[in-house]
Parts: sequence; structure tokens; C-alpha cells
Amino acid sequence: MKVMFSAGEASGDTHAASVANALKEIDPSVDMFGMGGTLMERAGVRIVYDIKNLGVIGIVEIVKSLPKFFKLRTYLKRVMMKEKPDILVCVDYPGFNMKLAAVAHELGIPVLYYIAPTIWAWHSSRGNTIRKYVTKVASIFPFEAEAYRKYKCDVDFVGHPLLDIVHPTMSKEAAEEYFGARKDAKKVLLMPGSRKQEVLSLLDTMLKSGEQLMANHEDIQFFLPRAHTIDRSELETFIDAHKVPVTITEDHTYDLMQICDVCLAASGTATLETAMMELPTILLYRVSPITYGIGKMVVNVTHVGLPNIVAGKEVIPELLQDAVTPEAIVSLVEPLLTDVERNEAMRSELREVHHKLGEPGAVKRVAELVYNLGKEKCNE
Repeated sequence: MKVMFSAGEASGDTHAASVANALKEIDPSVDMFGMGGTLMERAGVRIVYDIKNLGVIGIVEIVKSLPKFFKLRTYLKRVMMKEKPDILVCVDYPGFNMKLAAVAHELGIPVLYYIAPTIWAWHSSRGNTIRKYVTKVASIFPFEAEAYRKYKCDVDFVGHPLLDIVHPTMSKEAAEEYFGARKDAKKVLLMPGSRKQEVLSLLDTMLKSGEQLMANHEDIQFFLPRAHTIDRSELETFIDAHKVPVTITEDHTYDLMQICDVCLAASGTATLETAMMELPTILLYRVSPITYGIGKMVVNVTHVGLPNIVAGKEVIPELLQDAVTPEAIVSLVEPLLTDVERNEAMRSELREVHHKLGEPGAVKRVAELVYNLGKEKCNE
């Protein structure tokens, strides 16, 4: 059986590689190839186009690169015609992959979409296109699966891949010793994101709120897991300019989450990770006024944070744009540090969010869907 993958960026390369590894466990003889990166290659996927050539960011850059994308789609069509895969697996990267799915459909090749377009947030009309060209959608959110069903798409809710990796590896006592955490201290986790400018912008406000929290508590500790995209020296220089002692950590982030009392996190996947770890979190979201204005016009969601979207209500507080101030942060953090019942109430609601995300084993379920669809085609 032949499986073709199409992933266009680093996160897609990671998810596709996981599926490829799971496919090899089902059937070591599966022939896998496609567009991807280093992780997919390590997983046994023959790379016919390396995604390191796709570093396109911003509207202007995308417009300039359109001829390249047209050529790439034509090239991958030729690859499909030559290799005759039994199934195409599209992973995220919707601007390109939806058009490639149409090409596969035209050639009679079944298509499975994993990490599917967010029709629940914006561009809901894509649901019609998905129904037309995609054989099966492997959905990672329950509300996303419902959105696709409204467009009569063939969708399976497989659960979120993070469920397989978000868990502590050591006891709370061992984690406290590993991170030098004082047992009776209030512990605050700082997660300002992974992009340099956003990190420095949010971290400044986080540290100013930290100064106020230090004035209110005799024993308080701050921890910051370093994103691999940010140099440690840059973080240290920035932190040293404030009066808040912060422990920068490099690993075992989920073990760190389990010993903290509250987290300040930039909007993104981190808030889903803290939800899975049942760590009370304050979401911070700050972008340029133009980007925010455009987003409000095109994005169709009531909440920004993924835990709130999953819950269908505000479980973790959201501070957006100008509301991201030290005073606002402190007003939300203080009750979670001083009121045990308030802290436990949020943990209980996050437990419900975790439950709604399904069971571990998402990657294995996706691999089984890919294998079964491919086998059907192979046996025709």
C-alpha cells in the first residue's frame, strides 16, 4: 500500500511523522512518500519536496510566492500520477492542501485530512469544499467534528494528539526538588509564547505584575519555561532589568505545571496544555491593533482561548489587547493564590475540558483510518 503525505510547516511535519510511525507499527511494508521535513524523513517517509523551501510569512510574501505554489501543486500532481498512491493524507496547511485535495480527487485518490481547516472559527464555507474533495476528516476537537457534520462531511472525532504527551513524568515531591521549588511558596508559571517580539511584549507586563505580587506575598516563586526559539541570554537580560527573580527552565514543563498554583500564558497551544494539566490559567492576548481589528471581522468565535472554546464558556479568564495590564493580571491572580476554593473550582472546570478532548491514542486512531481507507483503494 502507498501513502502520500502533504505537510507544509514544522507543526505539520511533527504530526505527519507521528502518523507515519504509527502506520509502520500497523504494517511495516507500507510505502510512504510526500512533501514534508526532517521528522517525516526520520519516520520513513520518502521526501519528494522539502518544506524548508516554504518559509513564507505575511500577505505580501504569500502573494509574491503564488507562482511557486502553483508550480509546486503541478509538480505534486505529476508525482501522484507517477506514484499512484492509495491515499493522500493532508496535514494542516489549508491554503495549499485544500487545493491539493482537489487534485487528488480529480485523480480518483481518497483524501484524509488531519488537523483540518478551522471552519468553526472562520471561512466556514470551506466545509462545502471539504465535503466535495475530502473522503474523511480526522477531527481533533469535538466541536470541530460537529461543525463538519453540519456540512455533511464524513468526519471522525479522533481526540487531540496532545493527550498522548501532556502528563507529568515525576512525582510532585521529585518535581519540587528538581526545580528548586519551596514547598510552601506560591508558585507562578510564566508562559509568554515563542515569538521573540510577542514574548518580550507580554513578559514585560508579566514581570510588572510579578513585582506587585511580590509585595503582597512573603514567599512567591516565578518559573519560565524557555521556548527553543528564544535565546536564554535574551531572556536573562530582560528579566534582570526587573525586580522579579525568575527561574528559567529548559525541560520537564509538564512536571513544572503540576507544582504551580497559577499560570500566565499567551494565547495558543500552551493554554490547552495547562488545561490538560488542570493548572489555573490567565490568558493574555496582545497583537497589533490592525491585526486585531481584521481578526474581529473575520473570526467567528466568542472566546480566544482553546479551553474556553472547548468548554463553550469562559473557564479561564481572558485579557485582550489594552486590558493586558499589571493591575488587571494581579486582580485575577490574587484570588487563585489566596482562595483555595477558587483555585480548586477552576481546576475542576479544567478537568471537564480535559475530559471533553477525548481519550489518548489520537495518532493511532488516525493511522488506522489512513490504513483502512488506503486498503479499500488498494483492493479495488
